[in-house]
Amino acid sequence: MDLNSSLSNFTLLTRGFSNTWQEFFTSTFMTTSEDLPEIILILSLVCTVGAFLNLHLKDFAVPVPVILFLIGCSFEILSFTSEQVQIYADAIQWMSPKIFFDLFTPIIIFNVAFDMDVYILQKLFWQVLLITIPGFVMNYILILWYLASVDKLLLKTTPWLLFSTILVSSDPMLTAVAIRDLGLSRSLINLINGESLMTAIMSLIVFTSIEDINVSLKTKVNHSLVFEILLEIWSYFLVSFLFGILCSKLIQLWISTVFGDDVYHISLSVSILHLIFFICELAGMSGIFTLAIMGLFLNSTSFKPGVEALLLEFWNCLSFVASLMVFTFIGLLIPAHTYLYISFSDIYYSLNIYFTLIVLRLLIFLIMSPVLSRLGHGFSWRWAFIMVWSEMKGMPNINMALLLAYSDLSLGSEREQSQVLFHGVSVCLITLIVNRFILPMAVSKLGLHDVTSTKYKSLYCTFQHFQELTKSAASALKFDKDLANADWNMVEKAIILQNPYALNQGEQTEHQKVTCLNCNKEIDETLNIEATELANRRLLSAQIASYQRQYRNETLSQSAVQVLVGAAGSFGEKKGEYMSPETIKNYSESKKLLAFIRKVLLNWVYNTKKEKGIPSRHCILRLCHKIVFTDEFEYIGYLVILMNMFPIIISWIPNLSDIYDHELRYSNYSFLAFYIVESLFKMAAMRKEYFLQAWNLFELVITSVGIIDIILIETNSITYTLDLILTVIFIKIVRFLRLLRILKLITPKLLQIIDQKMSHQLSLKYAILKGYVQGEEDIMTIIDQISSSKQVRQMLLRRIMKNTGHAMKELGYLEYDHPEIAVTMKTKEEINVMLNLAREIVKVFRSKGIIHKIEGSEINKLIMAKKRELLDFLPVIKPLTIEEALYHIPWLDKDKDHIHFIQERARVVTFDCGNDIFEEGDEPKGIYIIISGMIKLQRSKPGFGIDQMFWESEEKDYQLMYTDFVISGEIIGELNCLTNKPMMYSATCKTVVELCFIPIQHLYEAFEQCCPHIEYKMWLKLGLSIAAKKMREHLSYEDWNYKMQLKLRNVSVKDIPKNTKTGIYDETVTYVILIHGAVEDCQLRKAYKAPSLIPITCCQVQGTEDFTKVMIVQTLVDLKKFRWNTRKYVPSHKASLPVSSSKLYKEDLQFDTNIEIQQPSGFLDNIKEEMDIYPVT
Repeated sequence: MDLNSSLSNFTLLTRGFSNTWQEFFTSTFMTTSEDLPEIILILSLVCTVGAFLNLHLKDFAVPVPVILFLIGCSFEILSFTSEQVQIYADAIQWMSPKIFFDLFTPIIIFNVAFDMDVYILQKLFWQVLLITIPGFVMNYILILWYLASVDKLLLKTTPWLLFSTILVSSDPMLTAVAIRDLGLSRSLINLINGESLMTAIMSLIVFTSIEDINVSLKTKVNHSLVFEILLEIWSYFLVSFLFGILCSKLIQLWISTVFGDDVYHISLSVSILHLIFFICELAGMSGIFTLAIMGLFLNSTSFKPGVEALLLEFWNCLSFVASLMVFTFIGLLIPAHTYLYISFSDIYYSLNIYFTLIVLRLLIFLIMSPVLSRLGHGFSWRWAFIMVWSEMKGMPNINMALLLAYSDLSLGSEREQSQVLFHGVSVCLITLIVNRFILPMAVSKLGLHDVTSTKYKSLYCTFQHFQELTKSAASALKFDKDLANADWNMVEKAIILQNPYALNQGEQTEHQKVTCLNCNKEIDETLNIEATELANRRLLSAQIASYQRQYRNETLSQSAVQVLVGAAGSFGEKKGEYMSPETIKNYSESKKLLAFIRKVLLNWVYNTKKEKGIPSRHCILRLCHKIVFTDEFEYIGYLVILMNMFPIIISWIPNLSDIYDHELRYSNYSFLAFYIVESLFKMAAMRKEYFLQAWNLFELVITSVGIIDIILIETNSITYTLDLILTVIFIKIVRFLRLLRILKLITPKLLQIIDQKMSHQLSLKYAILKGYVQGEEDIMTIIDQISSSKQVRQMLLRRIMKNTGHAMKELGYLEYDHPEIAVTMKTKEEINVMLNLAREIVKVFRSKGIIHKIEGSEINKLIMAKKRELLDFLPVIKPLTIEEALYHIPWLDKDKDHIHFIQERARVVTFDCGNDIFEEGDEPKGIYIIISGMIKLQRSKPGFGIDQMFWESEEKDYQLMYTDFVISGEIIGELNCLTNKPMMYSATCKTVVELCFIPIQHLYEAFEQCCPHIEYKMWLKLGLSIAAKKMREHLSYEDWNYKMQLKLRNVSVKDIPKNTKTGIYDETVTYVILIHGAVEDCQLRKAYKAPSLIPITCCQVQGTEDFTKVMIVQTLVDLKKFRWNTRKYVPSHKASLPVSSSKLYKEDLQFDTNIEIQQPSGFLDNIKEEMDIYPVT
């Protein structure tokens, strides 16, 4: 009988569950097939009209959402005059407000949250929290009071609460659009966007909670209002928050295996937003809050490179379409007869509501301003006015107005329903129209434009530089014979653009002048401070751009780029803050849960150490001391706690608690007596020291609560029959906390596990330092564009050099301690670089028609398969041995005969930390190949001993680099051996260093006897590293990885004789880089000093030193024309290239196909010291 009843109940439950799901999907997604053509036509028409209006009427006096609303209203009114129009109107009006809300709101909320600068929001967290919780409550109460005082709508309690929620909400998307182009500071923009988003979410949650509570109170019996409110807070806020974090982590983990052309994965990731939203709604959570949390925890670095671009474009498109549908359909969903009830008093009441909301909101900000000014980046009354006028009402307000007007709540007559809907929508339209005019004027009058005169001047110079680049490109194209007959006057006029950042005379403001103490010269102090802060902001922006570019090129891992971008973005606009390795370390450690848990466990271990102290002279106290500090006494305490867990667990189960009430009471007495005796023994043994340990105090508090519990039970103050009494619940929880004492046993083991886990994060630390160093080197190429002030550039350069040196030192120590991690990371990075280069080559082949789309897709599939294999690339590669290191030297080209000849006299030398390998000015002894360790290179003289007054070339305004660090795998001493000149720098060991030393005489013997073209390949290797650095300065707006490596495939080194005119540029030469010595332009008489890039306008040069080398970067065509470059002039220097056969030069010119072109990474370049020790010109 029991089995049959159970089966019938299960069948009934299953049938009810399936019917519920069937009804849900039928009512939500199924429509009649007759309406489908009309719906598709209306959707297409709305998208077309909306796109046209946004394109041509974006700056119109009436906002585009208001125009769309009027179009929808007109369409609804016309439906009463035409039966054909009525058919199309009915096709849309079948939609319930709930479906209308569920279709468009999720994508808009997620997109707004995703577009926010979450790093600035972290700085503004407490301000946003204060405004959105206490501020929201105060605003809501004041609006309730206003509606109760001016009770024109005669609303009952529930509609009154819901209508107040409609008025307090805001539209985060329209708010973000309204303040986007006003020139406000980033802090204020993010504060407004964050407050608007959270206000909208809280309003939607409060609206839904009021409806749910109203239904529960009507349908359920004996349910308290407090319990319902707490349940709504738990489900809609706490659970939704945790579920949003979980979903963001799962999506990020899943997307990390998706690559650019996995279209099916991308389409699924787009649809997952609505999937998560409906899951949350069915589970009783807030889908809107969950999607907002997902958007805040996801950013562009959460996805694989190449995936985020398509996702962002698709989400932005969906958000735009959703906004069009919302404002157009609202006009259709408001019945036409609603307008029959509108009178002048209704319009006046809507205006009254609007201005009252403005006053109440301003009052709240002024009340909270003293607290807000002490949080985040500060707060002022000007910010309060802007935040008041920037609030736009739109989509959330309209959706809630529709839900209220068409809900089952008793709103009275149809006229009253129309009044609620009209006032809810009219306040939104008034806000959009009025704030559009007021907000720009308020920003201008209050002086909140974040564009100072210094910034204007900087932008003016940047725009001028942009114009000069455009004109120089046009000037270069004039020499193209195919464009000789073009009308270049028209071209030059067409490319001249009006500078939008030119300052008017009225906008130039006088700043306070200060007098220099040394020269009595007046200095504009304000401009100098403004220029410094502006340069700091641009520097942070350039750093973030570099990290993101490295991530797109897949030379930086996802975890590393998130730490670097987060550290750079977290500074915001606070003055005096800038990035350094120390700040990155602090930021990364603050974000790690393991570090926090480790600190807590270490604190526990410290507080649980046995500090026996001095035993007492009293025999009884000395006996207690011996008993307490035995292992048996401690383990007996652990055993008793485990035994006590069973009664505690039973007491939490109501049925079992009632049955075993008598037994549970006496067991509680027994265990409490043991705890009291244990505490007394410890007090007697430790005396005063007992109260100095936090863990003992914690146990004493639990024991005291147990004594209070017994007193309350014996005096019948409380009974355990009332399971929901807060006092009983508190006491039960305190009892259960005694279980934490067991952590004393497993804390050391937990620390070992956490330390082992944190050791795996060394690869992340290596990647962070590597990305930071590369970012600083990228900034060096654009330092002149960051600031036009000489003093500011010098300050920035000193800071960059200091931070780079510190990061290189940390990198060297890490590589010395864990060489296997460095080798593994470098290997994985180079595999990624080569696979990306292969993909770019396939793309170029497809664009040129060399291969077809199908063949290209097949090759891309093979490349993607290799990239997926790289995801599981976790082996630890051992560092190179001395024999293997010689095989990785580019100029030996893995030739066994050459390596064997070099290896005959090469020897291994070891230096201790602090030893000098050589000093500046010493004669070169040979080449040093670093096997392990780190070396500091330092030079004291900024020049090469040449008269600096002779040079008329443009010198950098910043200080020269004097210090550098080199690590394993790099080579030092090549340039000095080739030139046979004294060492230009000193080398000091920062760790124990193991070197492979090749004597200089043996190297010259190799040049003359075994492999004479090694010298040329050494120059080529030096030239490649210098050319990579110089070309990056001129490829700032291109793809450095692919285009630069493509250009460096055809290179050759050429000698420039002294006082002899030599041609360097023709139609097949792309760049000419001076890698050693000095030359002079024969026409303009302008001098250039190595390393520098000789401009294309310089056709002939002559050497001004005895020994000068240039690197010729050629195009892929007409390569044979330039073979004379390497044989026309034979230098007389001992270490220069000797005369060789034509076959040898063919090998030299084809060297580009054999050498390994590394990515331009500063600490990975095998020849970094030659690049950095040079004074950059």
